[in-house]
Amino acid sequence: MEPRGQSKGHFVFFTCYTTVSAVIRCALILSLLLWASEAKEDLPECEETDYYFEYTECDSTGSRWRVAIPRSQGACTGLPDPVSGTDCSFSCNAGEFLEMSGQQCTQCAAGTYSLGSGIRFDEWDEIPAGFTSLATAGEEALSCNSSTWVPQGTHLQSNQDECTVSLIYAVHLKKQGSVSFEYQYVDSNIFFEFFVDLKSGPNILYWRTTGVLLGAKIIKPVLLKNIQIKGVAYTSECFQCRPGTFSKTPGSPSCELCARDTYSGKGASSCTHCNKETQFSSEGATECKEKPACSEKDYFQIHTPCDSEGKTQIIYKWIVPKICVEDVPGAVVLPPSGERQSCPPCNPGFYNNDTASCSPCPTGTYSNGMNACQKCPAGTEPTLGYEFKWWNTLPSNVKTSCFNVGNSKCDGMNGWEVAGDHIRSGAGGSDNDYLILNLRIPGFKLPTSMEGTTGREFGHITFVFETVCTADCELHFMVDMNRKSTTVVESWEGSKEKQSYTHIMTKNASVSYTWAFQRTNRAQDVRQHVNDIAKIYSITVTNAQNGVASSCHPCALVSQASGSSCVPCPAGHYIEKDTNQCRECPVDTYLSRHQIYGTEACLPCGPGSRSNKEHSLCFSDCTFAHATHNRTLTYDFGQLGPGGSIMNGPSFTSKGTKYFHFFNISLCGPEGERAAICNDNVTDLSSKNLLRESGEFVNNVETFICMSTIIPPDGRGFRTAVSSQSISLADIFLGATVENTLSGISVSPDLFGETSKGLPDVNFFYRSPQATSSWENGRSAVIKLRCNPEKPAREELTVPSKCPAGTCDGGTFYFLWESASACPQCTEADYHGIEGVCKGGVQDTHYVWNEPRLCTRGVSLPRKRSSPCEAIDLWLKLGLGTGAFTAVLLISVSCYFWKKNKKLEFKYSRLVMSANKECELPAADSCAIMEGEDNEEDVVYSNKPSLLGKLRSIAAKGNGESCESVQLKPKPERWVWG
Repeated sequence: MEPRGQSKGHFVFFTCYTTVSAVIRCALILSLLLWASEAKEDLPECEETDYYFEYTECDSTGSRWRVAIPRSQGACTGLPDPVSGTDCSFSCNAGEFLEMSGQQCTQCAAGTYSLGSGIRFDEWDEIPAGFTSLATAGEEALSCNSSTWVPQGTHLQSNQDECTVSLIYAVHLKKQGSVSFEYQYVDSNIFFEFFVDLKSGPNILYWRTTGVLLGAKIIKPVLLKNIQIKGVAYTSECFQCRPGTFSKTPGSPSCELCARDTYSGKGASSCTHCNKETQFSSEGATECKEKPACSEKDYFQIHTPCDSEGKTQIIYKWIVPKICVEDVPGAVVLPPSGERQSCPPCNPGFYNNDTASCSPCPTGTYSNGMNACQKCPAGTEPTLGYEFKWWNTLPSNVKTSCFNVGNSKCDGMNGWEVAGDHIRSGAGGSDNDYLILNLRIPGFKLPTSMEGTTGREFGHITFVFETVCTADCELHFMVDMNRKSTTVVESWEGSKEKQSYTHIMTKNASVSYTWAFQRTNRAQDVRQHVNDIAKIYSITVTNAQNGVASSCHPCALVSQASGSSCVPCPAGHYIEKDTNQCRECPVDTYLSRHQIYGTEACLPCGPGSRSNKEHSLCFSDCTFAHATHNRTLTYDFGQLGPGGSIMNGPSFTSKGTKYFHFFNISLCGPEGERAAICNDNVTDLSSKNLLRESGEFVNNVETFICMSTIIPPDGRGFRTAVSSQSISLADIFLGATVENTLSGISVSPDLFGETSKGLPDVNFFYRSPQATSSWENGRSAVIKLRCNPEKPAREELTVPSKCPAGTCDGGTFYFLWESASACPQCTEADYHGIEGVCKGGVQDTHYVWNEPRLCTRGVSLPRKRSSPCEAIDLWLKLGLGTGAFTAVLLISVSCYFWKKNKKLEFKYSRLVMSANKECELPAADSCAIMEGEDNEEDVVYSNKPSLLGKLRSIAAKGNGESCESVQLKPKPERWVWG
């Protein structure tokens, strides 16, 4: 319904037919009329510059009103009345804007542009209206008031501290839209997230960054520019072209970059030329710069085609465009051209026909680069791959470029230059440009004789490089598989001597290898480190699809009569050199992935390991045996085999951000499969889309032992815990032993302390062959398994107290796994029996474990064993009792008679002593029994002289006495003398 109103003097009468669809519209018009009624009569009439038009919200019928909004309230009177607006679905085409006075689409003027139904932000001298930079600090006591996204003219730069900073933009879309932007994200120490789900209605866009400073290294910021949002209903004005761009015709949907040696200001319809004699500018320049003095970096050399004599001429040319002057002090001049040299050779696998260009050898042929291509002999096949060691021209599958989100002067420039025996980083546009070198490999193909094997190495890349720097330069090596996500594999900082690096491919996929060199991460207007360079001398890729051959190798034959037909050997077979026949590798050996010729191709497995059926790898079945003290200890680590994990920490960065080191461990893995997975869930827009499309982890590590850095959700504003910087610590199982040293890996005896249980610890040794900038042979790891019956079956994983991060040097990691499952299996020597009493003719034997019990599983404790026994017979009991009674009686009688005998001897002694010298016995004083004497009947006479009597007799003989007394046998009622 249309509103009706009329004015009388200073009063306004307003009638509104209030339907539900017109409530908001009527309220807005009413407020405007009330404001107008309060205006004074002496205010001037409003002119077109005093107000602007806006649309009201659309109602349920898709209608809206155009109303005039004063720029300054109360400055004038007589605003235009509200009128019916365009349909809510109305929009203008690109290059047009909606002129609100006539409500018609109008072309943008020259020097401006319009997206029609979208908006673009490409100028960042300040944060545009509508954007908000909001900093949060989580639970840590950080001061984040100064943390913000920083405008840098052509782009936005994120914060470089540990605060969480969100760039927020609210937009109302009339239909489902889209958002696009350009960004540079090179540092894994900063998390970059983008949240959006554009739909019709209000939308809020978030770009959020959080730094995690785990060391003294400065975080490299995220760079953001050219944000473009589509889906708005209309734009009421055109945007001026930013400096360095122009639009020469009306109705332009975008602005073009100014060409080299030209420049422009804001809103330009054309570009201004520089003075070509003394000035220059790159593409998209905002001003002209004075040309510097020429140096050696401003020219390069090329070789002319080889002539009939095999010679070539060296030609020197200035780099185009030439941005230097020669006629100033200190400038170098272009060296003279025309020097004849021998033609440089082609790379292995290529040939030339007396020309300057090299061509790949046809299929089935090979060349060392200096000779013509030849067919492989019978019984051999080409060794495919790439070997670039001569850099006369850029190979067809190698590309070079320059990239810098914040520096458009880098666009279109070559990043690297060929230099004969090496390729080196180029000049670039500024010192903080990323100079890119890219090598594309469509996939990998194993040699015919190795097809069907289950090895993990499909191929590898090896390159020799060197960096010479005076600033904080960095060289990054990155890998992109199947065009999903580029991952930084290794980085080198500062000057590095000439060295080699190898990366192994464990998946057969299309891969892109990228080298990115940056002289410094600090942007500067004046180039100061132009002489800092990176050199790559050679690049070698094995088993590359569509590769070339530099040599041939033997292949297996079906039979001697089959000619040169090459067939693949079965898995785990090597080729015998003399007969070219396939032979299976011996037991507990694995086939080398680098060559399969001769018995030396079968490498022995380490101690405590065995090979799988295909002889492709060695693994542990989680069992181990060790002989000690005439006893064999047998271990079964099956319960530990599925794996374990340990969260080490917390640790804190210099600003208090809390983080943990998370280790995931797969002790054995099923048949040697590496089951431990660490996922890197630091996401940006591209990885989120890839994750949604592929349904797979984009950045994850599968290995025996891996490590991730975990940021808890409560510290940085994250809704869930964030995992980052996942690395592999153990790709290959080397062996298990009770010794503390294996394959050059040593475990200090005092690292975990000696076991107090009297049992040896079992050490599992691993290695990761991927070389790093600090460890040429890769990282290594040791898991020490210690028997402890008091610990749970799978818990108690710890790291050394001396090395709280699990490593003391960054290259070798140590873990202690104390568990009852780490004890040896029980045997008969681990228990003993205890016999009970014989009861009822049955005797029981009970079995108990030896204390302390230091075994698990194995044999079980035997059950109670019962055996028959014989009871003592009754007659035997009686006999024993009678014998015992008789013995006691005899002892008693003997004691009694011994006492009587003593008395008799006493009486006899008195009698002898009272006798005279003539040996006469004294007369009896009385025949009666004296008091105290026993009756004669109790006297016992002995017919043997007593010992005392014998002694006395001997003594008497010695005195000359010839007589002696002899004890006579007793006779009744008389004495006998002799």
